[in-house]
Amino acid sequence: MSWNPSIEPTCPDADKVDAIETLIVPRARDIGDFEVRRALPSAKRQMVGPFVFFDQMGPAEFITEQGIDVRPHPHIGLATVTYLYKGEFQHQDSLGTNQMIYPGEVNWMIAGNGVTHSERTSAQTRKRPSSLFGIQTWVALPEEAEDMDADFEHLKEEALPFIEGEGKQVRLIVGNAWGERAPTKTFTEMFYADAILEAGAMLPMPDNHEDRGIYVTDGSIEVAGDVFQSGQMMVFRPGDAITVKAGPSGARLMLLGGETLNGPRHIWWNFVASSKEKIEAAKEAWAAGDWEHGRFQLPPTDKDEFIPLPD
Repeated sequence: MSWNPSIEPTCPDADKVDAIETLIVPRARDIGDFEVRRALPSAKRQMVGPFVFFDQMGPAEFITEQGIDVRPHPHIGLATVTYLYKGEFQHQDSLGTNQMIYPGEVNWMIAGNGVTHSERTSAQTRKRPSSLFGIQTWVALPEEAEDMDADFEHLKEEALPFIEGEGKQVRLIVGNAWGERAPTKTFTEMFYADAILEAGAMLPMPDNHEDRGIYVTDGSIEVAGDVFQSGQMMVFRPGDAITVKAGPSGARLMLLGGETLNGPRHIWWNFVASSKEKIEAAKEAWAAGDWEHGRFQLPPTDKDEFIPLPD
């Protein structure tokens, strides 16, 4: 659809620069041939709305026969959101899912009481040089959904709301914003969007959510006279009207936020929970390694190896 003209893009006054509550500069980590920048959780902020984990994956280039190999590993108490800008990889999980994901598509995996999955460059992709660039986030589940059965949803690019006009293109990945709602199943009010802005284009932040943040993937943006570059995340004060302006080379942004949960979450390895007891129970179940009758099973199409419980 075209951009909604009823959303008036107004910049905050210069004296409202403190509308930025938190500025996060993630540290890059090299994991072999692959670089990851983790913005959440950070020392300054554990969550933005229900988002408890935010990783920029790459950009990375792989020669023939190379790629990523994230062996089967478990999750509880969260939903993972995988969104690619470039490249492709194969998702396999204990529900029996065997799904390729491509740029503009969404993998939404609800871990609930427990799920196991792997992420790998497919055998077909390894036959040629390839690349990978994207964002992976975790959304903490509300307490009443932490013990639900696991589920998986894959949405093609054309299924997601797309808004364009006035030098901006916005794809709504999860939740609701700007009068649109993505079809992805959610448990709390939230939003998550991919925005591409031409130089000088202005984008108002959704005003119907309590917690709101922006991650600059590429280019730069201006907020109240201050400039923020790629690799930075800003979290805004609740209630303030915020509009961002793209820099001279444009910008690509991930916008995220939503309703805050009823309290902080315990995070250990790949487990997220409202109580330490749930974390400990998941640790014991994974360490037991009872893939036939236990709490966790390995993906039926990728069950020859797994990541052991960390020491």
